[in-house]
Amino acid sequence: MSDKPQDQEAESEGLETLLPQVRACRICAESLPLGPRPVLRAESSARLLIVGQAPGTKVHESGVPWNDASGKRLRSWLDVEPETFYDASRIAIMPMGFCYPGRFERGGDRPPRPECAPTWHPLLLRALPRLELVLLVGSYAQAYYLGRARRATLGETVSAFRDYLPGYFPLPHPSWRNTGWLRRNPWFDTDLLPQLRQRVHALL
Repeated sequence: MSDKPQDQEAESEGLETLLPQVRACRICAESLPLGPRPVLRAESSARLLIVGQAPGTKVHESGVPWNDASGKRLRSWLDVEPETFYDASRIAIMPMGFCYPGRFERGGDRPPRPECAPTWHPLLLRALPRLELVLLVGSYAQAYYLGRARRATLGETVSAFRDYLPGYFPLPHPSWRNTGWLRRNPWFDTDLLPQLRQRVHALL
């Protein structure tokens, strides 16, 4: 991809056209208990992309991605301040499902709606030509982007993170539900996080 000014303008114009279309998406509106409110951030200059799961209720209310306890833990993993994390010129944020999908009766959020990623991700990725690293946060993102290269379990996939570099970096979801898993796997702190932070900081 050329760095000529006209090419940069074309990329910016592409996102300027595409993002309003995504935010106006109503493909699965009838299946969303709180209605559609697509949440994402991107600028064509971003070199890092975070692909998560789907917004929770707090993010749905605010319209700000990762604006919850999970986001705070994710930022601590990356060792970045909120100002950097929410700088779309450096970090793009694109979940597997852009809208809050609702909850199961037994508790826990439903999976991301299946329409989102196939409909919008390829278009958005083409409008982000400078991406060098994609963080795959959680099993849904890993299943979609890694396909058959994914291991049998999330833990095995994350522990094999080096196999997916330099393009992808799999991570567990930073939800409180995974606190026990993190305690049982101290290598995540001692081995993975230094590698993650080094690569992320090099791009920022």
